[in-house]
Amino acid sequence: MEYFLSCMLLIFLPILTLYFLLSKFTFTKKSKIKLPPGPRPLPFIGNLLELGQKPHQSLSNLAESYGPIMSLKFGQVTTIVVSSPNMAKEILQTHDQFLSNKAVPHVTEVHDHHKHSMAFLPISPLWRELRKISNNQLFSNKTLDESGKLRQQKLQEILNDIHQSSLVNEAVDIGKLAFKTSINFLSNTIFSLDLVHSDDAVGDFKEIVMNIMKESGKPNVVDFFPILKKFNLDIQGIHHRNSIYAGKIMDIFKDLVDQRLKMRKVEGSDSNTDMLNTLLNISQNNNQEMSRTQILHLCLTLFVGGTDTIASTLEWAMAELLKNEKVMSKAKQELEQIIGKGKALEESDIARLPYLQAVIKETFRLHPAVPFLIPRKANANVEICGYTIPKDAQVFVNVWAMGRNSSIWENANLFSPERFLTSEIDYKGHHFELIPFGAGRRICPGLPLAVRTLYLMLGSLINCFNWKLEDGFKIDDMNMDEHFGMTLAKAQSVRVIPEKICS
Repeated sequence: MEYFLSCMLLIFLPILTLYFLLSKFTFTKKSKIKLPPGPRPLPFIGNLLELGQKPHQSLSNLAESYGPIMSLKFGQVTTIVVSSPNMAKEILQTHDQFLSNKAVPHVTEVHDHHKHSMAFLPISPLWRELRKISNNQLFSNKTLDESGKLRQQKLQEILNDIHQSSLVNEAVDIGKLAFKTSINFLSNTIFSLDLVHSDDAVGDFKEIVMNIMKESGKPNVVDFFPILKKFNLDIQGIHHRNSIYAGKIMDIFKDLVDQRLKMRKVEGSDSNTDMLNTLLNISQNNNQEMSRTQILHLCLTLFVGGTDTIASTLEWAMAELLKNEKVMSKAKQELEQIIGKGKALEESDIARLPYLQAVIKETFRLHPAVPFLIPRKANANVEICGYTIPKDAQVFVNVWAMGRNSSIWENANLFSPERFLTSEIDYKGHHFELIPFGAGRRICPGLPLAVRTLYLMLGSLINCFNWKLEDGFKIDDMNMDEHFGMTLAKAQSVRVIPEKICS
């Protein structure tokens, strides 16, 4: 709520002044189209005050009153929120043709990111080409299998570091560990090197990424009143701050790409088989398919989106396992029986570990990393269940609400991986009860790498170590609050002491 209290004075005077001066201010005529039901909007600001500090929860509560498809007005922008698998299927599959484009927040326009990123590009020849490259060459099973040894090596280094902490009874910050692991998994897959080494470097990079996600998750006045974009106004300074944060990361990637280009000029000096070489080969063969600029923006998308979501999911999974001793015991027992006590997981083991898979699915259900996915934008009027989604409306799919819906899930708030052992529900976009990566043609292309990373990390952490809280802390006191942003992070990091399990 503090956001709204602080910005109301900022938005009323300048926007009203601009409207009157430009003769743009008109009274809303009664629409002939039938919008979904929803709370009555206030003049000018609409339903902005309904969002609260945790919009995913606020909109879930509203859905209980207005139904699984409802309409709200955020400033000038009509917003449709769906909160059931059936409605999600209508949006992401049945009417995908008219709802595939993404709403482009002002913050994504820094460094023209929205013009190069698959996440925000409209459906177009460029988007299709980038998507084809991602599916067939970057995230195919063949490509990921080839880079598996790099991830396995990095995993062992992480486990060695944790072992050193266990020798001195030192607590490990799971959130920070998860971030360091995920970022170096990604950097080895893409660049064949560690992007961060020291704890200070991890902290610095994590702070930049967290700042980007924090700024990107803030309600932005410019998005609610698009006329402000015409005047290049950045009332809250969100665009300016994110430009600085993103610029720091882009500079790192520019150096890495330039170094690799120099290596490639010397015959035999570059034997890497990573994603960067794949992208540079594509760029060299046909620079219209993958330019240097697009490579940089793809890296930005992968590192900012991938590291934070993977780290957040891993931290939530560990928190839930620590709070649920029986679940932890079952997961450990399966790992001991299948791969052996105290051994690190290998990617080839994943298919033989159904209970570990169920733990990850249950974490996706209760703690989806991106609670609304990336909002869609209607490119035409769309009729759904007797209601109209008007052209240019943005559409939220509240996957957090669907994961907590008691009409879909028995004991919906209970962490129970067993529910997936007798269920065929997966997270790959086929079953709309569980779509943490989205569905349809805009499903997250990095899904295959993300799940490999999560299984590898979580399975190894619980099979190689026992974990206990620091002195003075009890499991029942663990803070399970959420911090809302572009991703749904854990508000308080989990700090636990590892105890090495001998194989």
